[in-house]
Amino acid sequence: MIGFGADYFVDGMDGGGNSSSSQTGAAETLETLPIKGRAPKTGYSREEYGPRWADVDRNGCDTRNDILDRDLTDKAYKHGTCVVLSGTLDDPYTGTAINFVRGQDTSTAVQIDHVVALSDSWQKGAQQLSEGERREFANDPYNLLAVDGPANQKKSDGDAATWLPANKAYRCDYVARQIGVKDKYSLWVTQAEHDAMAGVLASCPDQEVPKG
Repeated sequence: MIGFGADYFVDGMDGGGNSSSSQTGAAETLETLPIKGRAPKTGYSREEYGPRWADVDRNGCDTRNDILDRDLTDKAYKHGTCVVLSGTLDDPYTGTAINFVRGQDTSTAVQIDHVVALSDSWQKGAQQLSEGERREFANDPYNLLAVDGPANQKKSDGDAATWLPANKAYRCDYVARQIGVKDKYSLWVTQAEHDAMAGVLASCPDQEVPKG
């Protein structure tokens, strides 16, 4: 990414399926998800989910900047735009504070993670979604979090059976959001994934699926 120098102003304002109007138990919702094996990855490409960080809600900002605006504090913007130039992230995956500065060598410190990875979704039902539904999935704020870049790289396209946040205090929220996303887009889980999710939720039986 290209930096924009010092042309900015500081602003404290925060800015698939149908969204849920009420919360339900994560463990309960998990038991409604189909359990199947992974489908072949044949045919998967990022392009199957539309352009990267599209402005799907037509608010003049691409999805990446929408999520940075939502998840960062103490933000600074390129003058007259919604481009986030800097801010502070309270990273849910590591439990640490990260200073974000937009620039070719610095932007990757904070990355936007698909909570349910695109390739994971492809192998668990998204092949059956329409092109428009996949584009919505890839840009849905419900499935997106600003997170520590190295943690996101380590996660890659892993599911709950292969990767969980190092910040144990966030694991219940993380798994509950994955369950919510899979429920919203009619995706399935593998047996190992189901068991890993159930294991996490055993420590937080009252955990609810976040509203989306």
